[in-house]
Amino acid sequence: MRHLFEPEHEQFRDSARRFFQTQIGPNGERWRDQGFVDRDAFRKAGEQGYLLMWADPKYGGAGVTDFRYEQILIEENGRHGEGGFFMTLHSRLVAPYIGHLGTEEQKARLLPKCISGESILGIAMTEPGAGSDLAGIKTRAEDKGDHWLLNGSKIYISNGQIGDVFIVVARTDPEKRHGLGLFIVERGMEGFERGRNLKKMGLKAQDTSELFFNNVRVPKTNVLGEPGKGFHFLTHFLAEERLITAAGAITLAQNAFDVTLQFVKDRKAFGQPIGTFQNSRFKLAQMRAEIDAMQVYVDHCVIEHNAGRLDPVGAAKVKLLTTELEGRVVDECVQLHGGAGYMEEYPICRMYTGARISRILAGSNEIMREIIGRSLELDDRKLSKK
Repeated sequence: MRHLFEPEHEQFRDSARRFFQTQIGPNGERWRDQGFVDRDAFRKAGEQGYLLMWADPKYGGAGVTDFRYEQILIEENGRHGEGGFFMTLHSRLVAPYIGHLGTEEQKARLLPKCISGESILGIAMTEPGAGSDLAGIKTRAEDKGDHWLLNGSKIYISNGQIGDVFIVVARTDPEKRHGLGLFIVERGMEGFERGRNLKKMGLKAQDTSELFFNNVRVPKTNVLGEPGKGFHFLTHFLAEERLITAAGAITLAQNAFDVTLQFVKDRKAFGQPIGTFQNSRFKLAQMRAEIDAMQVYVDHCVIEHNAGRLDPVGAAKVKLLTTELEGRVVDECVQLHGGAGYMEEYPICRMYTGARISRILAGSNEIMREIIGRSLELDDRKLSKK
């Protein structure tokens, strides 16, 4: 029993479940084969009011900032939809930069099409030599008076093939380690090119690409916030990104448990269901207890986030613990499936490969441990002074 949701949330869940069961889930296999989600999926989500729910009604949004509604979409897409349909990245990872940092002109021009699903969003941070270390970014933007000149490349960019508007992180001050700016690059800008749709271990329906910027003229009207404060803006929004990852990870762990529980009830060995063997029962009992405990923690963090109290350390904790649990659960569930778990026709196979990225994206778990460790004041210089 979860005590996080009110009756109106459960009504919303019922509607969302039907949407994912009828409009998203049935297309999953075709999308995985083609390597990207149909653009129409975003428009259908927009018609239901599922995109940018937090946005002001004057732009076409619902003005609903309660994260629990987004949590429900994450859970129902994970259970009945397609993991490669990155609508939450569009709505809650990228769009808030425009909503919170954008000028009135930028919001009026960009948000309505994002809310309807006509424009698809992406964010371009990662580079070949700069992943979790944002300060290592080499893509540069030079102030040319009436515009910025953007040069560089990005890699592993979600929605890279189907995206229309990208927030690009670029270095504006080569002398400052954190001298970064955020720039809006739109489909069709001269010098902006997409590279390969990269082949991945999992999440095959999600297009992940290289992006190239060769003397792209970015008008001053496409700068988000103050150009030199991009690093501060990025770290501000990372807490929610890590909570989103945690909500998705615990959902996938639950899904893996559910399909495995049914499998061990049905599959027999030595004349009896494999679920009757002590090893199977003990493994599933351990997973059941850990998933339940972690779901309570995730729900607690959602409450804290709604109240504005989830800080970067708290977000790092929940991201670390949920994704590590997800990894253990899907691995154990593949083992309980035996040889069937290695076959793509069984959902647990896709869950296993899809889950592996969770410990890397939104900041690798090694970085999460570093963030948490720093909060414990375990700095060599400080300790040596003591």
